[in-house]
Amino acid sequence: MSSATVKSAYAAGIRDGLPFIFVAAPFSLLFGVVATEAGLTLAQAMGFSIVVIAGAAQFAALQLMVENASIALVLLAALAVNLRMAMYSAALVPYIGSAPMWQRALISYVNFDQSYIASAARYEARPQMRVAERVWFFLGVSTPLVPLWMSMTAVGALVGSAIPPEYALDFALPITFLAMIGPMLRTLAHVAAALTSMVVGLVLVGLPSGTGLLIAAACAMVTGVLVELWQERRA
Repeated sequence: MSSATVKSAYAAGIRDGLPFIFVAAPFSLLFGVVATEAGLTLAQAMGFSIVVIAGAAQFAALQLMVENASIALVLLAALAVNLRMAMYSAALVPYIGSAPMWQRALISYVNFDQSYIASAARYEARPQMRVAERVWFFLGVSTPLVPLWMSMTAVGALVGSAIPPEYALDFALPITFLAMIGPMLRTLAHVAAALTSMVVGLVLVGLPSGTGLLIAAACAMVTGVLVELWQERRA
């Protein structure tokens, strides 16, 4: 495969990743603010964002740390919230499972909601893509987002309470997921899975951090499969 093809895939990934900066920036900024208000130093807040790169897990772990929970419980909560990344990884195997180990390791580091959903949509729309193109497209999506996430965490940690509360930075999380998931609801199975996840997630909202979401995700996947099987039988 020519280097021009790989560069084109990488550039396309960057282009598709750029729109996410408008929601990733305030979200990471908010984490920096909350982290310093919880008593973390700049180095500790940055360590969170550099090692984890997962906003929901970072907020869940931070909340438990503020409540003086045990280290084991903090780690378990962060793991529970981030278990969706394991589902993302499993879904990526058919597309990039044959890529070199170093590329798969790098993708595992930058495998988060935005990079996965943008890449999965691209792979589905263009099944003719080769493995190298898929890898570099994925890395392209994450290229503008990873340094932004880390730098805006630093900004939030440094400016702290100087950001007025009326800016409502916490709007970024729901907007991000709506922007990512909305365009992918193209079939009855997709819609059924989304509705199932919403209903089950709301019903189980009182469960420990992340548990209800994981159960909702599992129910959604089963629902999607059942609807697809039903449609195939009808056809």
